[in-house]
Amino acid sequence: MNPNQIHPNVIRQLLLLTVTVGLGYLLYREMYFMLGAFLGALALYMLMRRPMFEMVYHWKWPAWLCALLLILLSLVIIVLPLAWVINILVSKLSPYLTDTSYITAAFNTIDDFLHNRYGLDLFNATNLSRISGFMTNLGSQIIGGTLQTLTNMLLMYFVLWFMLVRGGYMERWVRRHLPLTGDNTGRVLTEVRDMVLSNTIGIPVLGVVQGIMAYIGYLIFEVNDAGLWAIMTGIASVIPFVGTMAAWVPLTILTFARGDTHNGIWLGLWGLVIIGGSDNVFRIVLQRYIADVHPLITLFGVIVGLNLFGFLGLIFGPLLISLFLLLVRIYFDEFVHKPHESGEG
Repeated sequence: MNPNQIHPNVIRQLLLLTVTVGLGYLLYREMYFMLGAFLGALALYMLMRRPMFEMVYHWKWPAWLCALLLILLSLVIIVLPLAWVINILVSKLSPYLTDTSYITAAFNTIDDFLHNRYGLDLFNATNLSRISGFMTNLGSQIIGGTLQTLTNMLLMYFVLWFMLVRGGYMERWVRRHLPLTGDNTGRVLTEVRDMVLSNTIGIPVLGVVQGIMAYIGYLIFEVNDAGLWAIMTGIASVIPFVGTMAAWVPLTILTFARGDTHNGIWLGLWGLVIIGGSDNVFRIVLQRYIADVHPLITLFGVIVGLNLFGFLGLIFGPLLISLFLLLVRIYFDEFVHKPHESGEG
C-alpha cells in the first residue's frame, strides 16, 4: 500500500464519525423543545431511583407497577400542590393583570412617597406605562405558556416511565460507554446524582421555608393578602442575586408609602434578617449535607443554567460547573499524574 495514501479504515472511521455527528446535531436541533422534559425526567428519576430499585430487586414487584406507583405518587406530592399554588396565584393576580389601574394606583402611591420624602422620580408617566404594558404582556405569556407547560409535563412523565422501567439497563449502558476507568465512572455518576438531588430537594424546600418565614412576618405586620405575598416570596426565592427581595422590598416600600412607618420598618428588618437569613442558613446546611457544594458553584451555576435550560437551569446549572471541575481532576488523574508516576517507578 502506498505510504502516502490514507488507510481505508481511517476514511471509513472519519465518514462514520461525520455522519454520526451530523445526525446527532440534526436530532438535537429538531428535539430541542424536549430538553426541559428530559431534564425534568432525569431529576425525578434521581429522586425515585432508590425506591424503584428497592421495590424491583428486593420486593420483586413488576417494574411497570413500581414505575406507575411512583409516578402517581409524584403527581400527588408535586403536581397537585403546584397546580393549587398556580390556581391561587391566577385567581388572585388576574384582576391586577386584566385591569392595570390597580398596579398604576399602587405605583403612584409609592412614587408620591419617594418623591415627597427623598426627591426621587422613579415612577414617572413613561415608566408607569412601561410597567403596565409589561404586566399585561406577562399575563398573556402566563396564559399562553400553560399549554406548553402541560405538554412538557406529559413528555416528562413519558420519558420518566421508560427511565424507571429500564433504569438498571440504562445505568449499566452509561457505565460501559463512559470513556473512564471504573473508579472515575463511579465518581462522575455519584457527582451527578448528588448534585441533582441537592438542587431538586433544596430549591423547593428553601422556597417553602422562606414562604413560611415571610407569611409569619406578613401576618405580624398586618400585610393585606399575606398568603398571596408569602407564595410570591417563596417563588421569588429562585431568582438569582435578588431572591426574596423581589417580593418583600416592594411590599415594604408600599407599606411606607401608605403612611404605616412602624410596620414598614419592622417589615424591612424582618425581610432582611429573617427571610434573607433563612435562605443563607438552610441553603448552606442542605447543600453541605447532601452534596457538599461550594456556594460559588451554586451561584455561577444558576447564572449559566438559566441561560441554557430556563427554570431547570437552577438544578442543572450547578451540575455543569461541578461536573466540569470533576472532569478536569479526572483528566489529570488518568492522563497526567499516572504516566508521570509510572515513569518514576
